[in-house]
Amino acid sequence: MTETAARLLRLLSLLQTRREWTGPDLAERLGVTVRTVRRDIERLRELEYPVHASLGSIGGYRLEAGTALPPLLLDDDEAVAITLGLRNAALGAVEGIDESSARALVKLQQVLPARLRRRVEAVQYATVSLGGPAAGPFVDPEILVVLAAACRDSERIRFRYHDKGDTETRRLAEPHNLVSAGRRWYLVAWDLDRADWRTFRVDRVESPQRTGIRSTPRELPTGDAAAFVTQSLAAAASRPVRRVVFRVHAPASEVIESFRVRPEEIEPVDDTSCLVRTSADSLEWTAVRIAHLGLEFEVVEPQEMADMLGDLGRRLLRAAGQRQ
Repeated sequence: MTETAARLLRLLSLLQTRREWTGPDLAERLGVTVRTVRRDIERLRELEYPVHASLGSIGGYRLEAGTALPPLLLDDDEAVAITLGLRNAALGAVEGIDESSARALVKLQQVLPARLRRRVEAVQYATVSLGGPAAGPFVDPEILVVLAAACRDSERIRFRYHDKGDTETRRLAEPHNLVSAGRRWYLVAWDLDRADWRTFRVDRVESPQRTGIRSTPRELPTGDAAAFVTQSLAAAASRPVRRVVFRVHAPASEVIESFRVRPEEIEPVDDTSCLVRTSADSLEWTAVRIAHLGLEFEVVEPQEMADMLGDLGRRLLRAAGQRQ
């Protein structure tokens, strides 16, 4: 293989590992000049590889989906078979290769032609799993791919999240890494609303949307995503879950929609009020949530929640420049 041919294959591989590359970045990785990169990009286009170039002082290059499947040179049947196999492996069906499968799936789906995507989806739709005692919670492969791509590109994402009490919240986060633990997947991300690191179970994530906003990668406090997940799980296991009861002066239907709790956690008292019985592993966060509703309410139990709300109210008054 000539030096130029080897460099072109290396260039193709790089273009598949990131959504977009600048000319100088590619030149540094390949050990050539920016001018050589431009010439190599033109050679790839002459070979009908769909490389898109953006304008600007330094320029940018992105490999788009086309009619061929670079650089694996697979036929259609092979491409469909590999995609389905990677999806199953990414869900933990094949022990020990789930993380590498997810990375490969991100690369493959980035360039998979539309006609093959439709075939994959048709087979996936017609396939069911027997599950079994070793099966873990279901993770949608499409969600996994969106999250993996956002981690790769350091791009902010929005999503809905259900906690272990099935309470739904909306999140805006800067994804850092996906971590596989047995048959469960976890997303490690900086939660922008809470200004702190969080671990999210991927099977509880819904409707992730990439925002197009890039962020500078932050440094994890542990320096390692797997270690961070391990510590988070240990802390969650040792943190007691408290039962909290509020009386809210609003119809039950309004509270279900606003507070986002399960219907069975709401007990109507009359047409204008209801009891909310929910669980909380963080009394402070639950206090912020209930206070944010804009509805009149009282704490029924526990007393610690009433104390927490009192402390929160005093802090807010001080922040507003008022004194009790």
